[in-house]
Amino acid sequence: MRTSQPKTIYLSEYQVPAYLVDHVDLRFELFEEGARVHSTLSVRRNPESPNRSGQFELDGDSLLKLESAALDGRALEEGEYTAGSSGMVVPGVPDEFELNVVTWLEPQNNTRLEGLYKSSGMFCTQCEAEGFRCITYFPDRPDVMSRYRTRVEADLAHYPVLLSNGNDVDRGELGDGRHFVTWEDPFPKPSYLFALVAGDLVEKKDAFTTESGREIDLRMYVEPRNAQKCDHALASLKRAMRWDEEVYGREYDLNIFMIVAVDDFNMGAMENKGLNIFNSSCVLASEDTATDIAFERIESIVAHEYFHNWSGNRVTCRDWFQLSLKEGFTVFRDTEFSSDVGSATVKRIEDVTMLRTAQFAEDAGPMAHPVRPSSYMEITNFYTLTIYEKGAEVVRMIRTLLGPELFRQGSDLYFDRHDGQAVTTDDFVRAMEDASGRDLSQFRLWYEQAGTPVLKVTDDYDSARGVYSLTIRQHIPDTPGQKNKLPQHIPFGVGLLDSHGNSLPLQMSASDEAEITERVLELTDAEHIFEFHGLAERPVPSLLRGFTAPVRLVYPWTREQSMFLMSHDPDGFNRWDAGQRLAVDVINSLVGKPSETPVEPRLVTAYRSLISNAELDQALVAKMLLLPSEAYLFEITDEADVQAIHTARNRVLNELALTLRDELVACYHRNHQSGPYELTPQAIAQRALRNTALAWLLHINDDEGRELALRQFQEAGNMTDQSGALRALVNSDFEDDRERALESFYQQWQKDPQVIEQWFSIQTSSPRAGRLANVRALLEHEAFDWKNPNKVRSVIGGFAGQNLVQFHNPDASGYQFLAEQICRLDDSNPQIAARLVSPLTRWRKFARLYREGMKAALEKVRDKEGLSADVYEVVHKSLAD
Repeated sequence: MRTSQPKTIYLSEYQVPAYLVDHVDLRFELFEEGARVHSTLSVRRNPESPNRSGQFELDGDSLLKLESAALDGRALEEGEYTAGSSGMVVPGVPDEFELNVVTWLEPQNNTRLEGLYKSSGMFCTQCEAEGFRCITYFPDRPDVMSRYRTRVEADLAHYPVLLSNGNDVDRGELGDGRHFVTWEDPFPKPSYLFALVAGDLVEKKDAFTTESGREIDLRMYVEPRNAQKCDHALASLKRAMRWDEEVYGREYDLNIFMIVAVDDFNMGAMENKGLNIFNSSCVLASEDTATDIAFERIESIVAHEYFHNWSGNRVTCRDWFQLSLKEGFTVFRDTEFSSDVGSATVKRIEDVTMLRTAQFAEDAGPMAHPVRPSSYMEITNFYTLTIYEKGAEVVRMIRTLLGPELFRQGSDLYFDRHDGQAVTTDDFVRAMEDASGRDLSQFRLWYEQAGTPVLKVTDDYDSARGVYSLTIRQHIPDTPGQKNKLPQHIPFGVGLLDSHGNSLPLQMSASDEAEITERVLELTDAEHIFEFHGLAERPVPSLLRGFTAPVRLVYPWTREQSMFLMSHDPDGFNRWDAGQRLAVDVINSLVGKPSETPVEPRLVTAYRSLISNAELDQALVAKMLLLPSEAYLFEITDEADVQAIHTARNRVLNELALTLRDELVACYHRNHQSGPYELTPQAIAQRALRNTALAWLLHINDDEGRELALRQFQEAGNMTDQSGALRALVNSDFEDDRERALESFYQQWQKDPQVIEQWFSIQTSSPRAGRLANVRALLEHEAFDWKNPNKVRSVIGGFAGQNLVQFHNPDASGYQFLAEQICRLDDSNPQIAARLVSPLTRWRKFARLYREGMKAALEKVRDKEGLSADVYEVVHKSLAD
């Protein structure tokens, strides 16, 4: 057992680096048996540091074997330095000096997939957050920014492609069948943005002309079998480059921009300067192998990594506590990009669904932390939804409060003021203040306080005066280490409708003659009362329009109001939200009730109206037809009874599908597509509606639905329809059809790793196909690979994170299974192991029937001998009183 906990790092203890590294010269000698790294650092004392010890400290890792070190050309002897698994110290250094370090690595044995490692015969790096210290000894912190020159040497036949950051400035042959390429990055960057790739890869080329007329060379590198899956990513990249010029005035700076697809990658992608490395599942796509959702996800991720060139690379974070400075801002930028190129309403629905289901759960759990954390043990555990998604919502609120024009002026000032610097969230907010003249002092609490604010809204109508009032009270629940929180600055979008569904003018006083029908109210106190005048009848409130703030809204909605807003609210998001609220109310009313308890008929009426409404945005209809997920239903329940909630939700789905059976068949046929595959909003919506109708029909084991699914599976001309039919069959009781379809799909796609990941997850996320025995069998399948994070996530993550009724089996077998796999992975890839702990961390959220089993599983992981720091932090915080 571990006898001591990992060291806790505190924001309050931040000190500027004692030494700065102005230039880094690297030479990599790559061999089959390992890699030798020659590092030459040009170092000077930091004039802003009070540290005058004369001791140069470098970070390191157990993966390093030090071969030699020299100071200003003189070899250092034992006693003139110390070096170990955590770092290197050179005492008595001058104010300026050059340090040469040679290290030996074994990338082929690096299962952690950080630093330099090999994937499918390809050398690859992942240096964020602290991977560079796994390559060579270095002050591995984001506020040490250096210019890099990198020479990569390798066997020409096995590694014809040699890549690193910046522009290629030299290349040639070395003899003995080896060659080299030298790369130079003219822009200073922190070590976490360093990248290297060497392999036998296919190059796909394109070009982009900037607004100033510069021609940018675009290149994408993939394994030969993926050569036909590059077009979408390159097209997405060019759209993102143009959008960033038009919306933010940011032009790309290097002469070349490169993307590399890697099968084994812990993250989705990495924004290394000029050389973005992507998880293959997040960048490779063709209509035969990728679903509509995958196409949209790839476009968003490609844009996200490209946007980092300014919001993260040219201006980076001072320390890892400021991680949301780059990630939250860039997520906001990529969501706005996706909204502009697709459906803004649908994108908002998708983002808020993620927030409410997962980020709110994080805010209410043991790992709750502010957008700018005050402490951490292992930084990789803080690449969280709070940092990314809530961080993006914080930026969105600033834009809402300032308006688009002032927000753009603030972002321009931020980029211009801090170009080439490592800065803080305070610097970002200050730029917004200076550009707009707004005081955002109270707003900064969004960065400092953890937890999801709860807004309790009550209303009153004075018919004699024609005045409608809203009383809004805010409260932020206690979270680990934080109690008695202060009120936050919250933008609150609102509209009012009359009994005919017409928008009413929001007159805030008797003398107000404004015809504004939508306002953003600003909450700054614990309680506010807002009055609206000149109203001849009691209005129906449309609250928190567009989800203007990441809060929990509590208001005594009636079912009649929800149905009314489903039909009449001009705000597409609130129309969807009203439907979700109605469905939640109906499902919750059936939890624990006898099977003969009737399902609310008005819900059926509402869904019938949706299915047949050809006038409404069909992309919005596709979203509105989806019932609230079990994960969301668990999240809004104090003590979740998994089986009871699953049964109630299934009853509602059964009732809808049985009653609307004919409408579903008509919907399926009405949205039939002929002709070539198109990735347009209309075509995507049609496929979504068609596959939703098919899934509902198979859920009730409809015979005609079965025939439709089998035909679609055989005849589908794209992966969206083929996998949609497969998923419907897998979730039905047609067991023979399910097994034949799964086997057929596997035989067709067994040579494509990304498609097989879908095949795994379709099974493990299914309550019918994903029983624990079947999941264990998939771990033994020939296509499963413990070294590949995507395979691990698709099997183990798919079971524990999506197949909730099977994972939460009252016998606790699912919990023990997950604990076993976490312990196994902890020895090879602690980052992935730590992320898999998440389904167990909310054990207090569940009914006693489940709670004790989840806790026991956490204790089993806690007691593992040699537990990594990554897993230790998550498990111990989860079990803390």
